[in-house]
Amino acid sequence: MSLTFASASADKEVLENSGAFSPKFDANGLVTAVVTDSRDGELLMVAHMNAEALALTLETGIAHYYSRSRDKIWKKGETSGNLQTVKEFRTDCDQDAVWLKVSVAGHDATCHTGRRSCFYRIVEIENGQAVTKITDDTRHFDPAETYSKA
Repeated sequence: MSLTFASASADKEVLENSGAFSPKFDANGLVTAVVTDSRDGELLMVAHMNAEALALTLETGIAHYYSRSRDKIWKKGETSGNLQTVKEFRTDCDQDAVWLKVSVAGHDATCHTGRRSCFYRIVEIENGQAVTKITDDTRHFDPAETYSKA
């Protein structure tokens, strides 16, 4: 099965209120994907999806993204074993972003650094400078070991 999407409507009323999923891709053919844990709502990551990644995600129930740096589809967790099973898939009002609520298999970690979330730092002002501080330094897996197999 090859899933296709309705064309994004220029008509705001249709876009916001129709039943058709018609993702509004940016100039690079991508939509932003916000990913949270389905159990506790923790923000895990933000990524991008193209039409192929959207279709694979909806068809398989496993999160797929588009890697801009590698210029290819990326099945999240394929190397690390931390696959993301989609529990709920939402889109925003103008359909240019999606929100995936997922459960994470394996080590229950999403970040390539081995942490649960990619958002493990806070930004604060110190002496007039913006600085980051690590709030979660728990490693659920060793990235060097996990990704050396890839």
